[in-house]
Amino acid sequence: MDNQFEPIPREKFVFVQQDANLHDQKLETKNRSYFFDAMLRFKKNKSSVVAAYILLFLALFAVLSPLISPYDVREIDKRYVNAPPYVEALAEKGWSLFNGAVTHDSQNDASMDYWKGIAEETGHDPVLGILSKQVKQVKSRGKMVENATYKIRTNKYFEIGLVYMVFSYEDFEKIQAWQDRTGLQVIYPYVDPKDIQGISNNPNIWYQVKDNKGTAVKDENGAFIPAYCTAAAAEGAPYHSIRIAGDNGSYIYSARKSGAVQCRVEYYNYYQYVNGHAPQYYFGTNEKGQDLFCAIGMGARFSLVFAILVSVIRFVLGTIYGAVEGYYGGAVDMVMERISDVLSGIPFIVATTLFQLHLAQKVGTVPSFLFAYIATGWIGMAALVRKQFYRFKGQEYVLASRTLGASDWRLMFRHIFPNSLGTIITSCAMMIPGVIGSETSLTYLGIVNLSEFVGTSIGELMSLGQRSMTTSPHAMFWPALFFSLLMISFNLFGNGLRDAFNPTTRGED
Repeated sequence: MDNQFEPIPREKFVFVQQDANLHDQKLETKNRSYFFDAMLRFKKNKSSVVAAYILLFLALFAVLSPLISPYDVREIDKRYVNAPPYVEALAEKGWSLFNGAVTHDSQNDASMDYWKGIAEETGHDPVLGILSKQVKQVKSRGKMVENATYKIRTNKYFEIGLVYMVFSYEDFEKIQAWQDRTGLQVIYPYVDPKDIQGISNNPNIWYQVKDNKGTAVKDENGAFIPAYCTAAAAEGAPYHSIRIAGDNGSYIYSARKSGAVQCRVEYYNYYQYVNGHAPQYYFGTNEKGQDLFCAIGMGARFSLVFAILVSVIRFVLGTIYGAVEGYYGGAVDMVMERISDVLSGIPFIVATTLFQLHLAQKVGTVPSFLFAYIATGWIGMAALVRKQFYRFKGQEYVLASRTLGASDWRLMFRHIFPNSLGTIITSCAMMIPGVIGSETSLTYLGIVNLSEFVGTSIGELMSLGQRSMTTSPHAMFWPALFFSLLMISFNLFGNGLRDAFNPTTRGED
């Protein structure tokens, strides 16, 4: 068969680099480390990056909120219990989220007079607005009369109004001096119960009433008729401070009470006298009267520090135990695995309960709680490290190092362990939310009480909020929101680390 292709001339076959000096060229790009390459992959996962920023914000909140809050977590105010968020400056600007509002249904005309009486006497109107009004015709004493029912919004901090308090003569003088200095009225004229149908349990009744239910008696102009005490013989201690409007010096402001004086005190102003500032509760208060803003920060601070500490101890113990298992194998691995099997069969909640009942009395609540986590928590990390050592201990670079005389310790922690670090780091990142979740569950159930050590915890705050969730939803909302964001962000952050350190498992659940 004839050749269809023309032959190539011999003179075209020449050495292109016959007289050239060949040498390696410098790389144009920089070398990437393993962790730098993992970081680049992590940045491509947008949800994990957002989760990382949320975790940073939550961590900063845990650190800064107790410092920003004007309260300590152990400060408890029994008057302002389950009070909604209130910040006076923001409320005055019309921010409804911070106006301390609560809703009251089925308020009749007598109730509306009661709220009006607080507003007239103190100058702090508790009624923020009337949401609805229903008028019905009812038969009373043979006549048809109108019966109005209101649904209103009130300021929880103003609706307390006045309270009865007993002071020593010295404290009575100090309050009067503070009144003169600030111009804020704390002590109000005393009302003798016999002048208001024997009502002795409601200091906000300062006007004449016609029955023991507190139905107001009004003049021809529809105004209240004061029932302040004027009997000088009943006065407990001389009053020489500022007086309310309309007082010509005839009203008395205290009554004798077992070597002290009893007064009618406006609690909102008395609060300023005691604390030096008006109530400022950014997240409101809980069932105990704690400031939720500070309490959530303190509880979160403990949860994060405790979880990191537990994870570090688990990491150290699990790494050493699993490394020995995986490296030596054989009989050593078999014996150590049986020990792990026995320990892993102990229910965690049972161990925690027993430690709290017995060990906590000797070493304290937190050390016994920590020991319960450490006792069996390292087993999962040990199993992970053991698997990684079985995977890498037969690699060529390990055999080469052993041939060159490397010790077992050097082989384990200088050659095998660094190659397993990516998977182990991911596992540690997922361990932290697991510890936080279980710690919160145990404190929520009341199995562990951290109040004496920390003052509160996220689990305890949610437990308190759950009991009053229908009437004060904010007490449950804020700690639950913090806990939810923390757990979701940690899981998304852990998924991002997993994909970054091990790209072959990208997208696996």
